[in-house]
Amino acid sequence: MKVAVVGATGLVGGEIMKVLTERNFPVTELIPVASERSVGKQIEFKGKQYTVVGFEDAIKMKPDVAIFSAGGGTSTKIAPLFAEAGITVVDNSSAWRMDPTKKLVVPEINAYTLTKEDKIIANPNCSTIQMVVVLNPLHLKYKIKRVVVSTYQSVTGTGKAAVDQLFAEREGRTDVPAVYPHKIDLNVLPHIDVFLDNGYTKEEMKMVNETKKIMMDDAIAVTATTVRIPTIGGHSEAVNIEFENEFDLQEVFDILSNTEGVIVQDDPKNFVYPMPINAHGKDEVFVGRIRRDETQPKTLNMWIVADNLRKGAATNAVQIAEYLSKNNLL
Repeated sequence: MKVAVVGATGLVGGEIMKVLTERNFPVTELIPVASERSVGKQIEFKGKQYTVVGFEDAIKMKPDVAIFSAGGGTSTKIAPLFAEAGITVVDNSSAWRMDPTKKLVVPEINAYTLTKEDKIIANPNCSTIQMVVVLNPLHLKYKIKRVVVSTYQSVTGTGKAAVDQLFAEREGRTDVPAVYPHKIDLNVLPHIDVFLDNGYTKEEMKMVNETKKIMMDDAIAVTATTVRIPTIGGHSEAVNIEFENEFDLQEVFDILSNTEGVIVQDDPKNFVYPMPINAHGKDEVFVGRIRRDETQPKTLNMWIVADNLRKGAATNAVQIAEYLSKNNLL
């Protein structure tokens, strides 16, 4: 199978190629694609060197699937050109997520809705993916009424330049351009993406709107506060869930322990709980600190952690491509 990785020289692009290798995706030919300034560079994949090509050349090479991680502006312009050539696009940017004509997919939840006609498939926001993987099985059992989520998001979510800023500040260097409006090392920024007219950030509204679309239930009320913290390795979330129906706490543990892609880490007496330092490089979503909210009925608190470059981006996109391949939808 011919696979194009668009944005191959970026953080997520590199992670996509790593995931393709680890999961033994049936790549017969890799087509690394990037902007003009990166064309001609060499990229190694499975011990072989490949030359980075531009968008037009990539389309002419007729890949079966193109996994995009090149930003919303690029995707808006280029993804339709791939689709028009009959190439299925799995897009990591925010460009197509809320387009009513495009599917927004987390494979464990709604891959079954995909058809051969879906030529541009949207990969959700990283913080949304890890939350809904945990929420969906509980919603099916108890019906979720309202979700309150506060995130603690890694600088890797902004990209390599943000990682460079963090380590430059840590080392006392001033030779690296700042990505954030404030210092990030030893600090916390309650600000991810741009602020909107309603006082929320775009990242916060992504979590609100994408959750409803993925879980196919507009009745779920979601409110979010998204925060950038000086970590690498993964995003963390404190999530408060109010259900329509009463739940049994042990049953919640049982449901999550038997959910594909979820690992329960909840033994506080022995200091066992999810942390980004342990989620780094892993594909699963980790959940712990599972406990009743004692201030109101039918409400649950939990802590959810996942590597935002893996399940939050690269792994989820590759899993979509795997589903398309296995079900002859390419």
